[in-house]
Amino acid sequence: MNRISQPADGPSMDGPAQIDACREDLSFKFESSFDISSGVFSPATSDSPQAIFAPLHYEPRYAYPLLVWLHGPGNDHQQLLRIMPLVSLRNYLAVAPQGILTKPQEEYRWDQTTSHIDLAQQRIFDCIETVSRKYNFSRRKIFLAGFDFGGTMALRVAMNSPKRFAGVISLGGAFPMGRKPFGNLNDARHLPIFLAAGRKSKSYSEAHVCSDLRLLHSAGIQVTLRQYPCGQEIAPHMLQDMDRWIIEQITAPAQSLAETDEYK
Repeated sequence: MNRISQPADGPSMDGPAQIDACREDLSFKFESSFDISSGVFSPATSDSPQAIFAPLHYEPRYAYPLLVWLHGPGNDHQQLLRIMPLVSLRNYLAVAPQGILTKPQEEYRWDQTTSHIDLAQQRIFDCIETVSRKYNFSRRKIFLAGFDFGGTMALRVAMNSPKRFAGVISLGGAFPMGRKPFGNLNDARHLPIFLAAGRKSKSYSEAHVCSDLRLLHSAGIQVTLRQYPCGQEIAPHMLQDMDRWIIEQITAPAQSLAETDEYK
């Protein structure tokens, strides 16, 4: 079933009045406006290149869902602080590893090389264990997400270890190619996937999105695809829809057919 949805009129974040907000770059949007006391954010140390977010009014006896975030270009693990206010301050524990420093760009990245894939997997699972020593979360509710090349790496790692994740989310990140991404296909068919893309993106074009969708459909993999009226960026709608999608995976039976949503 392919479902095309259009938001209702009105001033809410789901309405067309907020389309311009989708074009905003979140790079440093919350540095001054977000009160860190609203949640607990533990920045990385030199010995531990990761950041941890604990929800507002954290309840130790409740096993929270865990969101593992892989940052995009020009960012690092601290991007987690800037996205969580638009995802949720209450619903999740979250953790973000730092990418691999790449030269000559001198940028933290998640490239699709053997060394980066191995390091990414190690850092992701190390992050999960670090959180487990400090907070209570359900290992059946671990979601892996990322933006741009972080989204591509999230897809790669989740496809490599589909039983370890309750779902994977890629915002503007293409499906990985090469190095056998379908090596665990039988298990991956039970892994829910959320893809988000900007219709004006040059990095992840509509043609590329359609190609990925056909590939996943042909492999029999569950996928929800949503498109947004923006470019290659993290739009507020994406984060809010990501939150809703995760909650759906936790509270409702998995859908056997793909869904395709588009905001006009």
